[in-house]
Amino acid sequence: MAEYFNITGTSSAAAELTRELLAPGENVKVSSISLTNVEGTNNCTVDLYIEKKGKGKFYLLKGVELIIGATLIHDDVSFDNSRGQFGLYIKLTKSASETPNVDVIIK
Repeated sequence: MAEYFNITGTSSAAAELTRELLAPGENVKVSSISLTNVEGTNNCTVDLYIEKKGKGKFYLLKGVELIIGATLIHDDVSFDNSRGQFGLYIKLTKSASETPNVDVIIK
């Protein structure tokens, strides 16, 4: 079953926004992840990673710039958090004064 997220930053001065997409133990098997920059005026930079306490972060994408209206599909993912070990996280960094706005679809 697909998971859908609209990730939108706040209008504060914070340059980064990190969000948990899948918590450890949600029993979601992931095969592809689609990211679309839906913010109308600026690019944003995306980090996508899994993380386990005591083990650290393991990046699927690091510092990838999504241009306005671009969609990136990462379809070679073999992530399964059914054992309750890893969570899936996204970090957005804005490139200008606008807040990042990215749609995420996980299948």
